[in-house]
Amino acid sequence: MKKRNAALAIMGALGAMYLAKKVHTEKTENKTEKKTGNNQMLHGKRKLKEQHIYLIGGGIGMLAAAAYLIRDAHVDGKNIHVIEGRHILGGSNDGTGTNEQGFVARGGRMLNEETFENLWELFGSIPSLKWPNHSVTEEILNFDNLHPTHSQARLVTKNQEIVDTYTMGFSNEDRIAMTKLLAIPEEKLDGLKIKDWFRPGFFETNFWYMWQTTFAFQKWSSLFELRRYMNRMILEFSRINTLEGVTRTPLNQYESLILPLKDHLEKQGVDFTLNMDVVDLVFKPGSKITVTELVLKDGSSLALGDNDVVMMTNGTMTDCTTEGSWGTPAPETTEMPRSAQLWRNIATKKPGLGNPEPFFGNEQETNWQSFTVTCRGNSLLKRIEAFSGNIPGSGALMTLKDSSWLMSTVVAAQPHFGNQAANTTIFWGYGIFTDKIGDYVKKTMRECTGEEILYEWVSQMGWQDDWDEIEKDIVNVIPVYMPYIDAQFQPRKMSDRPKVVPDRSTNFAMVSQFVEIPKDMVFTEEYSIRAARTAVYKLFNVDKEVIPVTAHNRNPKVLAKATHTMFR
Repeated sequence: MKKRNAALAIMGALGAMYLAKKVHTEKTENKTEKKTGNNQMLHGKRKLKEQHIYLIGGGIGMLAAAAYLIRDAHVDGKNIHVIEGRHILGGSNDGTGTNEQGFVARGGRMLNEETFENLWELFGSIPSLKWPNHSVTEEILNFDNLHPTHSQARLVTKNQEIVDTYTMGFSNEDRIAMTKLLAIPEEKLDGLKIKDWFRPGFFETNFWYMWQTTFAFQKWSSLFELRRYMNRMILEFSRINTLEGVTRTPLNQYESLILPLKDHLEKQGVDFTLNMDVVDLVFKPGSKITVTELVLKDGSSLALGDNDVVMMTNGTMTDCTTEGSWGTPAPETTEMPRSAQLWRNIATKKPGLGNPEPFFGNEQETNWQSFTVTCRGNSLLKRIEAFSGNIPGSGALMTLKDSSWLMSTVVAAQPHFGNQAANTTIFWGYGIFTDKIGDYVKKTMRECTGEEILYEWVSQMGWQDDWDEIEKDIVNVIPVYMPYIDAQFQPRKMSDRPKVVPDRSTNFAMVSQFVEIPKDMVFTEEYSIRAARTAVYKLFNVDKEVIPVTAHNRNPKVLAKATHTMFR
């Protein structure tokens, strides 16, 4: 009876939320890329009154901005200049390597068909490089439909037992706390952490292990962001144990998303400058926000014309990443995050430009480490398949819930790289607690070589007696340390993230995971693309709609299913 009354109370609360909320409409080649374009506009002369747009950063957000500028703002591609500090475009969407040296992807950004509204629309206008007369969106969704996800081993214990994850493991206290969190106004959550809201036992539930490792939350992550995720992804709440909502790309995201977008922009004449950092911006005096000059790392500067526009990446979660190998750990970070430093340099010059310190001031809380395993043949993948019941590409995350590093692995459909040989297989994994001592390798994850990380994982799977047999098939294991990968989840104030187009801006916008977009969730491709579209449409007065966040959290059927899930 208590369980029934609790369910009715929560259903009533969710129903009240639904009725009370108003519906708002928010109007490879895997090689080192060479410097492309003539780049004459960085230092050359321009025609009088000709408008140029400078996009600082070469991640998916700025590439999307270039596509929107051409398609919807009707800007000539040759007047768009992408300035990237690294040797390659793509930002956090990466994937590279060889069959001889091993492959590496720092991470795999999971897509979602039902909630990535602007991503699918944009890539619906970008031609596929592999499928003539079809778009990238068609290519991805077709691949995903042929390779559906249904994890059968989402959580695994230290005794190699597959956990029954149908139940979330909530107490009534957890259910009430979650319902209150969904209902409370965001403005009341400034600076709060997830652990400030929930009882200690909440962090031992199946739900927390699955939600934490799917989205990379920590106990000390922003409560505000958990609320956003629960509202935005409530459709996925009922299937978090199978991850059926995950939409996978045919290859790694660099090849599946970045390369076709880059190819499209190059054909439109967009100018790319690589290996060049913008380190500061000069603003026109006065109350308005008007950029007049770009300051470059080489000591030169670029004066802007009266009609020119600047869009800046204010923070990148994969800044300062380091790579190791089979025999060497990923080294410690020694440099300052470039994109965050640029943000720091401008933040105090004008009101409304946000505050980078909550995000980039605590490496110990924002890091985790990934590793990519390259194998000869498929014997190790066959072991994983036999254990999990999932063929490559169907299982999504498998989390070793009792491992001290909280390790998870993903076996993608093979091949995952365009140049991957038929007799080569790969899988990817990551650990959240990089400062903990391993259960089998008595070092912290950050101190471990690729070999040691793989041995720890193999031992967690109970296969250590077969180590010699497994090891002979390994080409490489490349660990990647990412000091700021969780930076966007740090506790913060509402004012710490700036608007995409700050108030009083005349020619300036910011596009990143560190801008404020009402109702949407960070750590997603959709967030960057929505920011880019918002920036272009507002600065260029485009009379089109930025597709609003789909209100799954106002759908009575979805709410009913979510309530049922809380009591499973």
